[in-house]
Amino acid sequence: MPAAIEVRKVPIHSVADASELEKLIDDGVLEADRVIAIIGKTEGNGGVNDYTRIIADRAFREVLVAKGTRSDEEVKQVPIVWSGGTDGVISPHATIFATLPEGAAEPTDEPRLSVGFAMSEQLLPEDIGRTPMVEKVADAVKVAMERAGITDAADVHYVQTKTPLLTIDTIRDAKSRGNTVWTEDTLASMDLSNGTTALGIAVALGEIEMPTDADVMHDRTLYSSVASCSSGVELDRAQVVVVGNVRGIGGKYRIGHGVMDDALDSDGIWDAIRSAGLELPERPHTSDLDGRLVNVFLKCEASQDGMVRGRRNAMLDDSDVHWHRQIKAAVGGVTSAVTGDPAVFVSVSAAHQGPDGGGPVAAIIDAS
Repeated sequence: MPAAIEVRKVPIHSVADASELEKLIDDGVLEADRVIAIIGKTEGNGGVNDYTRIIADRAFREVLVAKGTRSDEEVKQVPIVWSGGTDGVISPHATIFATLPEGAAEPTDEPRLSVGFAMSEQLLPEDIGRTPMVEKVADAVKVAMERAGITDAADVHYVQTKTPLLTIDTIRDAKSRGNTVWTEDTLASMDLSNGTTALGIAVALGEIEMPTDADVMHDRTLYSSVASCSSGVELDRAQVVVVGNVRGIGGKYRIGHGVMDDALDSDGIWDAIRSAGLELPERPHTSDLDGRLVNVFLKCEASQDGMVRGRRNAMLDDSDVHWHRQIKAAVGGVTSAVTGDPAVFVSVSAAHQGPDGGGPVAAIIDAS
C-alpha cells in the first residue's frame, strides 16, 4: 500500500528562491527525505533557452540535500517538473508532494491522493515524434501507476511529464548515426515532444489505441484527458508523475479532472474541482472554494483554426509575440478568475492533450 500524501503550494519569490520549501521543512509540515515530486512554474520565456527552469531546479534540490539525509545523487532522482513562463498574471510557484510517515494519517475507504513516479527508457532524438517514444512513455506510465497503487485507469486524474526536446546538438547526434529527426525547428520540437508524450499516456490509460507515426501532431481527435506534458533540455528520457486516488491509504487530499473545450471554458475548471469532490452550487463563485483548493493544473493550446467561439484571433499569425505566450496568458487569466489565486499551473503546448483549442484540467482539494 502506498503512503499517504501531504501536498502544499508555495510561492517562489525570485528565480533562485526555494525559501518556502525550506520553511515547510523547518516547521515540520513535511520531511525533506519524504519529498517525492515537485511541479512548478518559473518566470522565464518558456522556450528552448529558458534557463530559469535549471536555476529553480538547482535551488530546490539544494534545499532537499541540505535539509535531509539523501545524497546529491539520490536527490537528483526526485522528479521536479518545471514549466517555464508566467505570462500575464500567472505567479511563480511550486506544488510539493511528500509522503507521510506510517501512522501519521488514519486510513479511510474514501479516495485519497496517491502519487507514483517512473522514468522511461532513454529517448533518442530520432524517437521524438514517432511511435518508439509513444511506446516508451506508455511503459513508464504503467510503472508509475503501479507505484502509486492505482489498478484502475479511471482513478488516474493527472499525469505530469517532462521529456527532452530537440536541440542543435541532439539533431547533430542523430544525423551522425545515420538517422533523421521529425523536425529541425527546435521550438516546434517542444510541441512535438509534448504531443508524442501525451499519446503515450493515452495509450497506457486505454484512452486510445496505439497511433501511427502519421497520426502524431496531425490527428487531433486523438488525445488524453489527463496528460500534462512539458519538455526541455534538462533530461534525455521521460520523467513521469502519475497522480490519482486510492482507497485505504488516508490523508487529506483528493484529485479530480475535467476538460476545457476552449480557452474561455471556465466551466471545465469548475468541473475538475467538482470531480475532486468539492460540492459547488450550479453557478459557483470563487468564495465557494472556501480555501480548500490546493491548486489546479492546466494545459492550453491555440486552436489550429485561429478561432475562439466563432471569433477570429491573430495569435497564430503574430510574428512579434509567439502564440505560446499569448494563449498561456489568456488561459492563466481565465483560471485565476475562477480560483481567485494567480499561482496556478498553466502550461502551453497541449497537442494531443485535450481537444484542439482546449486542454485538460486537474484539481487537488483538501477533502478533510
